[in-house]
Amino acid sequence: MKLHELRDNEGAVTRKFRVGRGPGSGKGKTSGVGIKGQGSRRGVAIKGFEGGQMPLHRRLPKRGFKNIFSKQHAIINIGDLEALVEAGRIDGSAEITHEVLVAAGVSRAAKDGLRVLGGGELKLKLTIRAAGASASAREAVAKAGGTLHLPEAAPEAV
Repeated sequence: MKLHELRDNEGAVTRKFRVGRGPGSGKGKTSGVGIKGQGSRRGVAIKGFEGGQMPLHRRLPKRGFKNIFSKQHAIINIGDLEALVEAGRIDGSAEITHEVLVAAGVSRAAKDGLRVLGGGELKLKLTIRAAGASASAREAVAKAGGTLHLPEAAPEAV
């Protein structure tokens, strides 16, 4: 293969559609918006309008509740932490934080930090800094001889 033989894959590159450039373009004159009326003008906002019929979004019942104070934590089990240390993906002698797990490719960024859960067994002595932890996770880390650093404010709410 030579440089002059390189081509994009078929269908990977399409030309920009030029609207309103004469009858030969396929979208000339009125540019596909019809003749006169609200729909042919700029700034039209009738996406949910159904001709006077009650719109679908108003016909359907409301469901559920969105708590605006909810926290978005990245969660990990203590058994998974031990497996990661044994596999060499994270350093067990250093402090384990959410940033360390993101750098290792284990977790995605979460707005409110890391929450440790008690799934699995923990035999290693780990130092973990997290935004929250379950009671079983706290117990397991203490039993293994490790430390779990949590924020001071309202530990029972975490």
